[in-house]
Amino acid sequence: MAADAAEAVEVRGALVRLRRATGLPVAFGGLVESGRPQVRISELSGNATAALSSLAVVSGNGLGGKVVALARPCAVTDYSASRQISHEYDVAVAMEGLRSVLAVPVVVRRRVRGVLYGALRTAQPLGDRTLNAAVEAARDVEQALVARDEARALLTTVREPAAPSGAAWEQVREAHGALRALVQRVEDPALRDELLQVCGRLAGAALPADPARTSDLSPREVDVLACVAVGSTNAAAADRLGLRPETVKGYLRSAMRKLGAHTRWEAVVAARRAGVLP
Repeated sequence: MAADAAEAVEVRGALVRLRRATGLPVAFGGLVESGRPQVRISELSGNATAALSSLAVVSGNGLGGKVVALARPCAVTDYSASRQISHEYDVAVAMEGLRSVLAVPVVVRRRVRGVLYGALRTAQPLGDRTLNAAVEAARDVEQALVARDEARALLTTVREPAAPSGAAWEQVREAHGALRALVQRVEDPALRDELLQVCGRLAGAALPADPARTSDLSPREVDVLACVAVGSTNAAAADRLGLRPETVKGYLRSAMRKLGAHTRWEAVVAARRAGVLP
């Protein structure tokens, strides 16, 4: 799945959750176009017309443009009559029959990456509960975009791993552990598979797997060993993987048993010999 298409799926899912949580009849949104100070409305939920579809909202213009410029949520009770915004998009909004509208920014690393809107077809105040739900929906998109950004950066760094040694090899091991932890946060199946493939290439870059030491380690057991391999405690591994320390301890014990190891470090060495860790 292309990056833009996958990001659009995240926006679409957030809009569905927003409508479900608030009861708003209409929700729509989109991401900032690359190299342009504008949001393209690409996803709509509950709309009756195509008036808002593909609309380009320029920073500073209308409600959404104000949100892009200020990087904070805004709302109006009666869009066409509001004095708080400019009115470049009144025709499209009126064609869809929208009156009360809220908009919240999707902000990643202090940069607005998109806007989510929710709207009523009547002029009435949108309360704090509705605004908070919209903010939560935007946070979901933000977290997904952060995960994708981190995945792309790591893939660029380690797509074709060499076989370094010493300090450079430790960086490869750290990247492998980071990738394994990141996989759990990525919902896009294609990107997740690519991340796992890169993890496999990194694990096999150190030395050929020893057929006599192959194992049936589960993915989570490998995740825990990858953390242990770079010096993480059980608590630090739990924090990194989103698990409880007791759960990490259980995975580690299971991995040690499968690998015939008596200590954490013996398990790491055995996993490397088996070709599942770099």
